[in-house]
Amino acid sequence: MTGNDFVKFFLRTPLYVFMGDTMLITITGCKTGKQYTTPVGFYRENGSLWVLTSRERTWWRNVRQGAEVSLLLRGKSVRAFAQAELDERAVEQHLRDYVRHISMAAKSLGIQMENGMPDDHDIRRLARERLFVQVRLI
Repeated sequence: MTGNDFVKFFLRTPLYVFMGDTMLITITGCKTGKQYTTPVGFYRENGSLWVLTSRERTWWRNVRQGAEVSLLLRGKSVRAFAQAELDERAVEQHLRDYVRHISMAAKSLGIQMENGMPDDHDIRRLARERLFVQVRLI
C-alpha cells in the first residue's frame, strides 16, 4: 500500500476529519476516458478551492482546458469544475496567498519568509515548478 493509497482509504472513513484540508479529486482522462482519483491538499479563497501541484505530475493535464470533476470533500461526494492555472505570474500570486493561508508550508516549499512576507525570488522559482488548479463547486 502506497502513501496515497493510505490517504485515499483514510479520507473514505469517518476519520477524514483528521486530514484537515485534504480531499480526493477524481478526474477523467482526456485520452483514455478512465477515471483517476488522487488525494490533494487545498485552501479556500474567494469561493474556490485552490490545489497546489507540481508541473511534473500528470493528473492536472486532464483539467488544463477545464473539466468537470468529482470530489470527496469533508466526507461528502460533490461535483465541481476544475481548471489548471499555468500562467507563472498568476501562480506567483496564488503562492503568496497559499503561504498566507498555510504559513507552515513555506519551509517545506523552500520559501524563505521575512517579516511574514515570502521571498520574491523563491516565489518566482517555485512558480516555474508548480501550478494551481482552481476548483469551483457546481
